[in-house]
Amino acid sequence: MKELFDFILRFGNLNQQQIDFISSKAQEITLPKDQYFSEAGKIARQVGFIVDGILRVCYYNNEGQEITKYFVEENNLVVDLESFDNEICSSTYVQAITDAKMIVFSRKDWLELLQTIVGWDAIVHKIISRALIQKVERRSPLVSEDATTRYLKFLEIYPTVVNRIPLSYIASYLGVTQSSLSRIRKNIR
Repeated sequence: MKELFDFILRFGNLNQQQIDFISSKAQEITLPKDQYFSEAGKIARQVGFIVDGILRVCYYNNEGQEITKYFVEENNLVVDLESFDNEICSSTYVQAITDAKMIVFSRKDWLELLQTIVGWDAIVHKIISRALIQKVERRSPLVSEDATTRYLKFLEIYPTVVNRIPLSYIASYLGVTQSSLSRIRKNIR
């Protein structure tokens, strides 16, 4: 739980009573590798904080190919925000690609925190803004660069991830085939 509050307190202040209230609503879970935290076609019903592990957000394109949009690693919140906020079916999957230890909040409890804790909405807004900026910063270079540059940028953005996840997910994220990625990696060494 310490990791969660270290993260939250970077975005605002909470007193001990508020921290205790948040703790009372939190549930610690283990999400086994390959399990889904939320799924396309279903409404996202929880917000998670990753204590240990890596999740990925992915979807299937109209040709049935699985595309990895991005990765979420330790000390970050994870939620399909559009689905969660608007109670609409998600178009993406959020999947554990390593065993993941998480702290989760149900939608009901998360809304109760928003209604009860003064300033919680401002903290959440700052966290969401940071995540959106990160997402844009991480995706933008991948649009216009060649495959080798995209891979080098990936290593910069996700330095702790590369040796912990399957190459197929990295290739999908970079928009290259797995054999191309293997060639790129061999040429860089």
